[in-house]
Amino acid sequence: MVGPRSETPTQARRLRLASQRLLGSTLAPADVVRRFVAMQGQDLAGVLRAIAIRSAPGTTLADVRAAFDAGLLVRSWAMRGTLFVAAPDDLAALHAATAERMRRQERRMCEQRGIDEATAERAAEVLVEQLAAGPTRRRSMLEAWEAAGIGTAGGDGYHLLALCAYDGLVRFGPFEGDEQLLVGGAPPEIADPEAALGAALERFAIARGPVRADDAAWWLGAAKRPVRAALERASRLERARLGEEELLVEAGAEPGGRVGVTLVPAFDEWLLGYEGRSRDVSEAVLRAAVPGGNGVFRPLVLVDGVAVGTWRIPVARGRAAEPLLELVEPVPDRTRAAIERALERWPHR
Repeated sequence: MVGPRSETPTQARRLRLASQRLLGSTLAPADVVRRFVAMQGQDLAGVLRAIAIRSAPGTTLADVRAAFDAGLLVRSWAMRGTLFVAAPDDLAALHAATAERMRRQERRMCEQRGIDEATAERAAEVLVEQLAAGPTRRRSMLEAWEAAGIGTAGGDGYHLLALCAYDGLVRFGPFEGDEQLLVGGAPPEIADPEAALGAALERFAIARGPVRADDAAWWLGAAKRPVRAALERASRLERARLGEEELLVEAGAEPGGRVGVTLVPAFDEWLLGYEGRSRDVSEAVLRAAVPGGNGVFRPLVLVDGVAVGTWRIPVARGRAAEPLLELVEPVPDRTRAAIERALERWPHR
């Protein structure tokens, strides 16, 4: 790894816009996700939009759903106890590195809820039997558990699904209408887990750079020292210095010129892909984006990579209405007009 090279805050911000493919790409939806390794997926509508805006021009939400239908993408519990979208082999590589730890954590949570090991094992047996017949709705899976005498109320079903996911028994796959179905089957075999993880960490940094090595450790939920060592061995990265902070960026990547308005959806990697959130989101905007600190992450409006406010698409009678804008930081009138035009043209409703 070469470097370090010096970056200004503006250069770092524009590099990150390009790395995150928010300035456009020629990628198919599955290739977007593979570039990121895994993308935040707890909000299904948000992650579909996050993939679409980073894909080739003209990509629709239906195109993104088609990648799941084709088995190119899945959504499952992975690192840090939350849902991510990934290619099946990348999910298997991440599980190889994290599932043992996450399984222990999930088992403790199940035990606190009164779900003992025998019940969890029976739940896994029922799940395998149910999925042997093919993809199934989440509701149908919960009903099968209830019929077998396994309670699912109060979030118990959620935790049983997560536990089965860490065991490699289930993941969300194809769509039926707007609902994602559960699928079973053995996950891909990972011949060299250490090499697969090293490659994944390199891609994590390339897709989010400039990024700290410790961001990658936080993302993976792993100890910092081995993650740093893996990134030191990465051949496609170089070091960059921003003030006193050392960052990683794709070797040879250069910042472009000033960028206009960029709209990112809810739960986007721009905000959630870094420990401590993105440096280009002020406290005032963060309060608006995460109202009450309740874990709901609203869409953001970026101007040259700086978050200036939030936006949302209200839904009335099952149909999306016109987007609503909430500016937090002051912007010139011409910039506000550009933001409003971008909202009017937003294609992924």
